[in-house]
Amino acid sequence: MLLEHRGRQPVVPESAYVAPSAVLCGAVVLSEGSRVLHGAVLTAENGEVHLGENSVVMENALVRGREDHPALIGDAVLVGPHAHVNGATVENEVFIATGASLFPGSVAGEGAELRINSVLHVNSHLPAGAVLPIGWIAAGNPATLYSPDQHEALWQTQEPLDFPGTVYGVPRGTPLREIMARQSAFYAHHQSDRRID
Repeated sequence: MLLEHRGRQPVVPESAYVAPSAVLCGAVVLSEGSRVLHGAVLTAENGEVHLGENSVVMENALVRGREDHPALIGDAVLVGPHAHVNGATVENEVFIATGASLFPGSVAGEGAELRINSVLHVNSHLPAGAVLPIGWIAAGNPATLYSPDQHEALWQTQEPLDFPGTVYGVPRGTPLREIMARQSAFYAHHQSDRRID
């Protein structure tokens, strides 16, 4: 399904493929030979989404572009099933496995591998060729890799990366009720989306 959002429409070349149950919403630009499989959602909220040549977004993955953090996916990239790429830059030939998450302002360097259920935190840079193990978290610039049991050490790196400021535009400690009121107003723009396919 192709949707116009905020006056912008997806761009899909003839050589690309979008499954009937996938959704492309707003300023989403696919390149030659790119593929978007069943249930995947590429949504350009108030920023763009670009999918490079011969890149594949697999079933039920989410790619979200934001005003300050477009989702820029390079050539020959695999975005695995149930992966979450939110306002991240993914350089060429990156492998993003099932369930991996990349948050706003993050960069996955060329040839990097993000394995099953791994996380690349906000404003963090995974160097070219790096491997983020299954279930591990990468945080910082350059990223330090943390196993899930290293919460205290991770927090020392994670806190200054400013997740609430980067993702929601609010200082840490802002009440959830206020954050969600802002989010509700932001996503209300979808009420005027228009199907174009």
